[in-house]
Amino acid sequence: MPIVRGMTLTLAIIGRPNVGKSTLFNRLAGKQLAIVHDRPGVTRDWRTADGSLFDIPLRLIDTAGLEDATEGTLSARMRARTEEALQTADAIVFVIDGREGVLPADEHFAAWLRRQNRPVILAVNKSENDRAVRTAMAEAHALGLGDPVGISAAHGTGLEDLYYALENLFPARFAAKDDGPDEAGAGAPGDNLPDEAALDDLEGAEDFDFTARETPEDEAAPIRIALAGRPNVGKSTLLNAILREERVLTSPEAGTTRDSIAVDWEHDGARFRLVDTAGLRKQAKVADPLEKMAVVDTMRAIRLAQIVILVVDATRPLEKQDLVIAGHVADEGRAMVLALNKWDLVENRKETLEDIKHQLSHFSQIPDMKLVPLSALKCSNIPGLWKETLAVYESWNGRVSTGALNRWLQSRTERHPPPLVDGRPNRLRYITQIKRRPPTFALWASRPDRVPDSYIRYLVNSLREDHKIPAVPIRFLLRKSKNPFA
Repeated sequence: MPIVRGMTLTLAIIGRPNVGKSTLFNRLAGKQLAIVHDRPGVTRDWRTADGSLFDIPLRLIDTAGLEDATEGTLSARMRARTEEALQTADAIVFVIDGREGVLPADEHFAAWLRRQNRPVILAVNKSENDRAVRTAMAEAHALGLGDPVGISAAHGTGLEDLYYALENLFPARFAAKDDGPDEAGAGAPGDNLPDEAALDDLEGAEDFDFTARETPEDEAAPIRIALAGRPNVGKSTLLNAILREERVLTSPEAGTTRDSIAVDWEHDGARFRLVDTAGLRKQAKVADPLEKMAVVDTMRAIRLAQIVILVVDATRPLEKQDLVIAGHVADEGRAMVLALNKWDLVENRKETLEDIKHQLSHFSQIPDMKLVPLSALKCSNIPGLWKETLAVYESWNGRVSTGALNRWLQSRTERHPPPLVDGRPNRLRYITQIKRRPPTFALWASRPDRVPDSYIRYLVNSLREDHKIPAVPIRFLLRKSKNPFA
């Protein structure tokens, strides 16, 4: 069942004895609740606690180590308690020891987990040293539980990868999570999705208006803008240029900014919170613990932002890491503008701009992304950046009436119907917008599982074009339509 905002995700942590389950439990709970010792079998029953993973509220279940034991023994009873705990979980984190590698017991319980009706995340613990656990990571793929996530519960590394694994399992929950209160407690509208039953009841309601359920907008809350990008592309210099003061430290040396710096700013009667973040390098190159913490802090700043200005070095335009960062921003559902910094140093500007546009044509998450050439050092075209940023923010807040959407859906499906399913039409019966920030739509189909991704892309691109929703992520939730003959 998809988890929606306001609901807590119940996460069961299981695995062999002594693989670090209780250490992970304590890490996510934020306190030393479970006894941790090198001796196997310290945990004999499952315990629960409230915790969190960044901005996800969690109900944690720490379980006894799984062992293949004879019926009637203590180990068998411990395993029975673990199985009982799984029945209350929304998802399971199956932990293996990255130093020992995949053992026969791991293979045995992985096969058992594949038969359970629960989503599973495979976590390779004790992955402080990437080289030492490389073999275990490769072996873990053979367990048939999807891509493994390398973590170190003791050191707190890899938790961002665990976060994204949960995001893939519960897209509806994560579609709802943006615009939560920031550190100052400032809320934002458009953050409530209907629960499963209420969502299904919307089908056919031509007068449905999701704005009636929105929390009132706090006019005093600032618009949150994060400046993100690779190291040494000029993020701090750009922040100073926007503020017109030397607010943050800048240096030609990469990595000057280590933790996110938030600055409140007023402009043309509106309030903003600008956040300068640490540069994001390729994950394989991040080894220093301080830099790892900076990466986590930057990812958190992106999650809390409403708009992300992705700063790139125009003299070295669009490296692969730029597109990786843009993918993170799009996955978070944030509005985004691409700032082409150091434009004053570019010699062949027309050719460079065309090359960047060509590379972005393959970035399907946000087509027609706004590009703003500028020079932060010389404070050139800062007004142009601000104009595009506010325009994208308006698009990100866009809404379309239910009646207009369904007339549009009928027109588009008549022009290009979805593929047949077993020789029968796959009817798209109803569509409505259920959220903004980013614009999120629920679409009811007779066979939602047989609507191909290519057809969803066709609908999304048509929706952008026909209703003027450019340059922002759009999310679709497919729902099964009610049988009119039932």
